[in-house]
Amino acid sequence: MSLKKIDLKKDSIYSLFIKIAVPSSIGTIFQNLYSIVDSIFAGQMISESALAAIGQIFPIYFVIIALGIGLSIGTTSLIANSIGESNLENSGKIFSQSFILSILVSIIITIVGINISPHIINSINNDKETLELSIKYINIIFFGSIFIFILMSINSSLSAQGDTKSYRNVLIFSFFLNIILNPILISGKILSFQIISPLGIEGIAYATIISQFVGIFYLFIKLSKTRIFKYVQLTIIPNLKIISNILSQGIPASIGMMMIAVGSYLLIYFVGIFGVEAIAGYTSAGRYEQLFFLPLLGLSTATVSIVGQNFGAKQYQRVLETYKKGIRIGVIVLTFLGLIIFLSAEIAMNLFTDNANVKQYGSDYLKISALMFPAFPFFFIGNATFQGLKRAIIVMYMAIMRFVLMPFIMISIIFYQIGENYNLIFFSLVAMHWIIGLSYYYYCNKKYKTILN
Repeated sequence: MSLKKIDLKKDSIYSLFIKIAVPSSIGTIFQNLYSIVDSIFAGQMISESALAAIGQIFPIYFVIIALGIGLSIGTTSLIANSIGESNLENSGKIFSQSFILSILVSIIITIVGINISPHIINSINNDKETLELSIKYINIIFFGSIFIFILMSINSSLSAQGDTKSYRNVLIFSFFLNIILNPILISGKILSFQIISPLGIEGIAYATIISQFVGIFYLFIKLSKTRIFKYVQLTIIPNLKIISNILSQGIPASIGMMMIAVGSYLLIYFVGIFGVEAIAGYTSAGRYEQLFFLPLLGLSTATVSIVGQNFGAKQYQRVLETYKKGIRIGVIVLTFLGLIIFLSAEIAMNLFTDNANVKQYGSDYLKISALMFPAFPFFFIGNATFQGLKRAIIVMYMAIMRFVLMPFIMISIIFYQIGENYNLIFFSLVAMHWIIGLSYYYYCNKKYKTILN
């Protein structure tokens, strides 16, 4: 489907959700598989220490990704708004400044990250071998982060125009390229022929960066065929006003993403009270559960683009229509997926372990988690709509409340009043998500009407 055939201001909203959300969801599947493949090669071809090293630097790597996604969301929102206003020249300027910002942020991240990451990693695990492997890996990622940010910057301009297929293609190609490069760079061999010195864990990092770098050329070619490209003027001179606007949308979105990591560690802390088997069961189940969020992530991507363009075009009724239809689709799809999770809980845990206790902890979590699945669209679609309306700060506040403050308060109260109980952790989250989700739905409806009026 070419971009010329997609009109975010006129086409059927349901058809736009399909055209934008489906490719985005498929791409995200391969993005998630990316890290799984790296872990497999680290454990199978190097050592258990290498596997642990890649696992323990995830919080640091997640910060890089969160910043990239935040800036990408900010850029997508602003470009979509400008296209909606029929101001293609401004769209070109926003992309140009986003490109500059990507380079500047990557330089800052590299300098800061290389200096502080050893201390962060050491606080997690002071094993000398694992620490050295982690630093080798993450330093290469830091130096290559410039390609990660540039790739996301180009994708944001395409996504703002309704094109999520191009980035999907990049993610699929990068996934298979990564599979090919990993064993070659780790061992230095092609088949039985030694072509370079073995790079070990550094080879995994180089494979990741090379795969991202190659994707830049493909997306740039796609961008060159869009209607905003003739207004793109790559320059080293920053436009502080545009950069400020990108950051005002991107930083809250990035902080919101980081709250997911903070909330995850908070839950692991409470789950850890019940032992290592509980942690293993919960985290394994979480990896399975993540696959079922992909349709909702695609729906959110579509919502930002559609809302952004129609808000810029002052088609406010269509903005509200997009939000309501997004919620409707999301609730229906997530109810169905929640049912699948509930019914497949034991089968899924059998894929991860033979330990009966671990399987029990994991399946208990999945069955309880399924009860809150229909509530998730209230958050995802509500947040995406606010991002399209250039109100990202609200999304940040919601993330802090949903992932950190409310879980900590509710679980602490339950443990103090009732006692420590594994399942009660997640039943409290079910209650929290439905209470906050429905309240957020009511708030969103009122707030959107206020903004649009």
